Amino acid sequence: MPKVTVAVPVYNVEKYLEKCAGSILSQTERDLELLFIDDGSTDGSGALCDKLCERDPRVRVIHQENRGLGGARNTGIENARGQWIIFPDSDDWLEPETVERALKAAEDTEADMAVFAFRSVEENGNTLAEFHEALPGNVPLDPKKQKDLLIIAPSACNKLYKTELFKRTGVRYPPKVWYEDLRTTTKLLPGCSSVVYIDYVGYNYFQRSGSIMNNVNLSRNREIIDAFEDVLSWYREHGLFEEYRKELMHLAVSHVYLTASVRVLRQDRRHPLIGEFYQYVKREFPDYQEDIYLDRFTRNQRIALKLLERRMISLLHLIFKLKG
Repeated sequence: MPKVTVAVPVYNVEKYLEKCAGSILSQTERDLELLFIDDGSTDGSGALCDKLCERDPRVRVIHQENRGLGGARNTGIENARGQWIIFPDSDDWLEPETVERALKAAEDTEADMAVFAFRSVEENGNTLAEFHEALPGNVPLDPKKQKDLLIIAPSACNKLYKTELFKRTGVRYPPKVWYEDLRTTTKLLPGCSSVVYIDYVGYNYFQRSGSIMNNVNLSRNREIIDAFEDVLSWYREHGLFEEYRKELMHLAVSHVYLTASVRVLRQDRRHPLIGEFYQYVKREFPDYQEDIYLDRFTRNQRIALKLLERRMISLLHLIFKLKG
């Protein structure tokens, strides 16, 4: 059995798939399998997966009806042969040593999850930004003591998980919704005996115009409230809300108030969702202005948050317009 399963959900990404697959099959860690989950693609992606399977015995393919990104990842979990699992998106790519470094760190520290830094990349190849966590590196971190683990980027893609973690916690990705990572990572972390962070940029997130989160359907951004309601309900049901309240408050400020508001106002500064995001955070966390993790925001994020706070939406919209 392979040590690592690299589970890649695939949906209409024929143009990008070979680059993603090449970055996985050329990993310095050779003891892995590449598991494609073709999630009902209507282009040539499914056939390309089959061709790649014929070329390399480490590749497997599962074809299924469309269940969304979360549903495809769940199929990967249920069919993984590896002790460890990682979920790259099919239009992104890994650095050559990513799996080896993450696996070594996880095994050395007996962690259930390894987290590594990532970068976002434009279609023209330019790096937009790198994302590092303010965590000590290469040491075991206990989520019950290192509570700021909860506020790391929730993306599933820059993490290596012990496959057994999903089975032990019963946590799965919700199908056919946005913000499935936020709904899932926040529930997995309290179930980890330890987590390890590697300050290594191991993942390239390709920001293409047709990707899910760049979809211009602004009304779907309201799903961040649904996602956060799901997270808060889970923490309350498991008796963890008060223990992690400060971290949950920061997540609300970061993902609901700041990030979702900015995503919407870039397109429509008068959209009612901007006010709805603010009211939601204010209702759930009346003391949100006392967020102890505000210093984790970048300078630009703090400026945007200040302008949102002062309801200077038009000015913020103008700034984004001038910066393109």
